[in-house]
Amino acid sequence: MPEQTLDQRLPQALLALRLGVFIVMFMWTLDKFVAPGHAAAVFENFYGLEGLGTTTFYIIGSLQMVLILGFLAGVMKRLTYGLVFLLHGISTLSSYAQYLNPFENLLFFAAWPMLAACFALYYLRDQDNLLTLERLKTP
Repeated sequence: MPEQTLDQRLPQALLALRLGVFIVMFMWTLDKFVAPGHAAAVFENFYGLEGLGTTTFYIIGSLQMVLILGFLAGVMKRLTYGLVFLLHGISTLSSYAQYLNPFENLLFFAAWPMLAACFALYYLRDQDNLLTLERLKTP
């Protein structure tokens, strides 16, 4: 069996990154619906936003769900991949205090490779065509 070329392997690797990032973002989105109190604590602790009610998190969660489903489907990649990269970047940087005490907060360091994956997906978005709706539209 002949070895695959980079042009054949790259879409598979990008799809794996897209699915991995989606899984994390999907769970963070579900948190806003399933445990809005937890989401409120996160927003208060990491973003300094207090007093946001349940309805606010349902709205944020709904908007985020539309975004990540578009990201998963590979539509409007400059926008959806860019927003996912930006939102995760904000989340990663807003946790700066956790990095100052690394051995008490090791899980927070998982945000950095995910941020790198978000960057790679945004940077290589034109090559990420495997199982995307944009790919299905193009003959």
